[in-house]
Amino acid sequence: MSASMAGIEDIQLEVRDLEVHYDGIRALHGVSFTVLKGEIVTLIGANGAGKTSILRAISGLMPYGGSVVFEGQSLKRISAHRIVGLGIAHVPEGRGIFGNLTVQENLRLATWQRADKGEIAADYDRVFAIFPRLLERQHQLGGTLSGGEQQMLAVGRALMSRGRLLLLDEPSMGLSPRLVQEIFRVVEDINRSGTTVLLVEQNANRALRIASRAYVLETGNITLSGTGRELLGDPRVKEAYLGG
Repeated sequence: MSASMAGIEDIQLEVRDLEVHYDGIRALHGVSFTVLKGEIVTLIGANGAGKTSILRAISGLMPYGGSVVFEGQSLKRISAHRIVGLGIAHVPEGRGIFGNLTVQENLRLATWQRADKGEIAADYDRVFAIFPRLLERQHQLGGTLSGGEQQMLAVGRALMSRGRLLLLDEPSMGLSPRLVQEIFRVVEDINRSGTTVLLVEQNANRALRIASRAYVLETGNITLSGTGRELLGDPRVKEAYLGG
């Protein structure tokens, strides 16, 4: 379903006229877009285009102008930990795991707000099924994991919060080509299981291939939008982000 044909009940996230300032400089210039239930929506653009700022604003990690509405509820002036409780899970750039805690302890931290304590064991099983290496290393300190394993842990921790919308910021950064392939496969599997995904990714080729829809950001503005397939074939995107 295209965003233009979607009904209100289909819109999971609506961002309108989003503005963010850093030290008096506007990083985002009135950005607007929607994410429909069940989609993978990708944001691509050069470093400094404002992609991470969008995710941080949605998660309540920075002040902003404009509006962010999730499942009909405004997120303005709602604290970050309450936004997690509403059903938004954020895997930040740099992973943000706790290196002095074990894999299992990192995962457990994501469940503290959950009321459905009886379901938590099943979610451990789900995470370990997706990432068998985390099962092997569940008693190992997070700081001793490889970069790829830390990314798996960051995604697994987000899944433990039972978010209905998953925000992923550069999940393939610093990973080997084999692990990049694995991470994108996992993102698709998570989406097929019913979780909506908003993906920020420098690997535009891989990100657009799995995207329902995508937006191109340049210096704080959305300059192009379309389906993932449309943008893959767009000469402007090919030249700027896909190596011609």
